[in-house]
Amino acid sequence: MTESILSAIGNTPLVRLTQIFKDAPFKLYAKLESLNPGGSTKDRPAVSIIKRAMHAGEVRPGTVVIESSSGNMGIGLAQVCAYLGLRFICVVDPKITSQNIGLLKAYGTEIDFVTEPDPVTGEYLKARLDRVQTLLHSLKNSFWPNQYGNTDNSTAHHQTMNEIVRDLDGKVDYLFCATSTCGTLRGCAEYIRQHNLATRVFAVDAVGSVIFGGQNQKRLIPGHGAAVRPELYQDDLIDGCIHITDLDCVIGCRRLIRYEAILAGGSSGAVLMAVGQVKDKLPPGSTCVAIFPDRGERYLDTIYSDSWVTSHFGDISSLLGKREMPECVMATS
Repeated sequence: MTESILSAIGNTPLVRLTQIFKDAPFKLYAKLESLNPGGSTKDRPAVSIIKRAMHAGEVRPGTVVIESSSGNMGIGLAQVCAYLGLRFICVVDPKITSQNIGLLKAYGTEIDFVTEPDPVTGEYLKARLDRVQTLLHSLKNSFWPNQYGNTDNSTAHHQTMNEIVRDLDGKVDYLFCATSTCGTLRGCAEYIRQHNLATRVFAVDAVGSVIFGGQNQKRLIPGHGAAVRPELYQDDLIDGCIHITDLDCVIGCRRLIRYEAILAGGSSGAVLMAVGQVKDKLPPGSTCVAIFPDRGERYLDTIYSDSWVTSHFGDISSLLGKREMPECVMATS
């Protein structure tokens, strides 16, 4: 029993993946952040940032919360603000999915739509952030969570790593983590350093993202990578970085649901494909954890839409692999 919906955030399950890499000599576990009540790992920083701001007097009755989001952080904040009775304005751009717009509106969020990218950089993120600043200056008693630079974002994920370590009795050899604001990545890496763990951290970034020195390119999957290096980024967070294409995100997601019956979002597919890229280099007996950030329902019009996939990538059916019934099911049938 929990005191409120906000108390149900965290303690998400760690599930072993047994079908996707059947012959691999390591154990792979997925941290299912989709099972947070708001549907993503962003529930953690959303509640952490708002509670800290309330304690500091930055958020009080009548405060207007204003944030830029491609979806998940907006939904996490919408949930928190709805429970606390706070007005919330979410600044979005055309890349946001129709499902995320619907979820935000269901929570009572006011949508502020940026229709044109920044004229200098050509990026929507810069345009969204500029719009946030405009709203902050025009609305009294307003608060910007600043998911891109607020260390309450990353600190919230100390608990994420704590749960992983607890559930695996301290044995975590490799962690695979998608990047966007770098909140999850930094929080988990900080916990690992503070507790002197031997865990090696792989960042999973998008081809076309600039976070780890890539060249900025058009990307289709929201929340995977970033066009601007976030303030939460630090040079010493990781042991390695794996860049994943939009197509591989789609393949990873579809393999997850085909082999493991896990309906996950785009960056989860990226994380899975990153594991696949290095699986032959991982020592036998290793314990690996992949953090899956969000739910697949938010991508029904894109990643899980055959027409959308075909229009962008062509026929990918041959890339998904042949599905065979697992031995454990055959033995009990």
